[in-house]
Amino acid sequence: MLKSLKNQSSLTRFVNHKLLTTTLLFVTTFQGTLPVKAQPQILPFLPEISDTDSWLPQNSQETNVTTCIRLDGRCLFNITYPKSKIGERVEVIKNRLDRISNLYFSQENPELEITQRGQENPKIYVTVGDETVQLITIGNLDLQNEGIDAETKANNISEQLQEGLKKAKQERELESLISRGLIAIGILGGAFIINKLIGRQINRLRTSQESIGEERSDQPMSMLLTNRQHWNIKEVQYRLLQLAQAGIWVGSSLIIVGLFPYTRIAQIWLISLLRIPARLGIVGVGTYLAIRLSYALIAKVTSVLMIRNLLDFQENQRLQLRINTVTVVFRSVMTIVLTGSGVLIGLSLIGINTAPLLAGLGILGVGVSLASQNLIRDAINGFFIILEDQYAVGDVIQVQNFGGFVENINLRITQLRDPEGRLITIPNSEVKIVANHSSNWSRADLLIPVSYDADIDKALHIVKDVAEIMAKDRQWRNYIVDKPEILGVDNFEQRGLIIRVWIKTKPLKQWDVSREFRRRLKVEFDKQGLPLPVPQQKVWFTNDNMNNKDHNDHIVV
Repeated sequence: MLKSLKNQSSLTRFVNHKLLTTTLLFVTTFQGTLPVKAQPQILPFLPEISDTDSWLPQNSQETNVTTCIRLDGRCLFNITYPKSKIGERVEVIKNRLDRISNLYFSQENPELEITQRGQENPKIYVTVGDETVQLITIGNLDLQNEGIDAETKANNISEQLQEGLKKAKQERELESLISRGLIAIGILGGAFIINKLIGRQINRLRTSQESIGEERSDQPMSMLLTNRQHWNIKEVQYRLLQLAQAGIWVGSSLIIVGLFPYTRIAQIWLISLLRIPARLGIVGVGTYLAIRLSYALIAKVTSVLMIRNLLDFQENQRLQLRINTVTVVFRSVMTIVLTGSGVLIGLSLIGINTAPLLAGLGILGVGVSLASQNLIRDAINGFFIILEDQYAVGDVIQVQNFGGFVENINLRITQLRDPEGRLITIPNSEVKIVANHSSNWSRADLLIPVSYDADIDKALHIVKDVAEIMAKDRQWRNYIVDKPEILGVDNFEQRGLIIRVWIKTKPLKQWDVSREFRRRLKVEFDKQGLPLPVPQQKVWFTNDNMNNKDHNDHIVV
């Protein structure tokens, strides 16, 4: 029983040690260049990790490089050599270390002896059984890099090599492999359970996002801003949980692979292989999350400013439209700025010097600006359209021969939806004269035809009564903001007299009010016996041979 408890205690300490060391290995992967290692190629289909430096931009100037000689993925000692020749030296030392380790692992109780020969540039020899192999000759660059003398360097290599070989042989024993296999199963099961729990939370977040629903033009601005804020925050949480799921699976896989001496080389290779994609992926995800957080922050700040100024959301519809437009533009600007910053950060993380790139982009920007004058004019005009509040998203405008509902506006274009459902895109530089049908308030301009034979005073009285009754109606009084104006007889036309009526309404309500007013007026005219005039034309027939007017006939058509 006591032995079992000791085994469990040692197993727990071993698991904690493995989790800590593997986590540190995973984190330090993104801090610097992964050193080259000497390792038997257990998995022949994997590329040599010593070739990973060729993935990044290299400096043509000759430099000294420090790299690590590894056994089973663990660093034994460092060597320093000119960059152009480091690969050859690593290959020689690796082959010698392979021979030494194979001799040591093949014997049941091997005798290991490590000796040093020479003073200035000592050579280290390793004797396993009856065979002696030279491992390394310590050079001046090795000593200069670490700032120690030759004897200290040789002693360090001897101690680390002896400890590394003993540990590697111990890890290959059956008992050690079984215990590590059980640990791997436990890690895999834990990762599965944690991912299931995270998956449930992801589903709840997705359901919560769907419950918020899509944005509607008739939503109050306060509700719209609140929904935007909540949706973007939930989107950030959703993506972070997805990232956590991926990190758990990748981290668990790397830990499991690193448990066994035969597969630890794959762990190092995978970390080296994923170093650049991981950096770019982290920058990409970070940029996306920053954009979403900026959207939520814009919505939050806008909502706070509106509340502090005690704005009535229902009565300040014009202000709602403008705020909606400004927030859309701010979000576009933040997207461009954060995306550009993310690209520059990503390039710098993979070793590309961004200073010349920025200088080149500056020169390129001058050329592009000269060739993109229309685009610049669009942006400038779009800025003044928003600043001067010429129109906003939700307005109905007329630009030249095109008119419709403003669906989208940014610094470059304005998009309208016309009555036929067509989406019309207009560059902002083409918006020179614009008619806004819904700025602050609107007006129903009604032309009422009355027959020449009708009693005009009675008709005016009926029109006035219908307008006043409608203005007091519970359903329509919220749309009519002022007393209707009966301007009187406005014109004589072929079909009859024209009575003009003005009804001031809330923005975009003039068409609804006009339709209802015409309906009510038609019903009242019918009750009072005042028919609406029918277009008519009088045609005269004249006999040229007869001069007497009495012989002229006419017919009304």
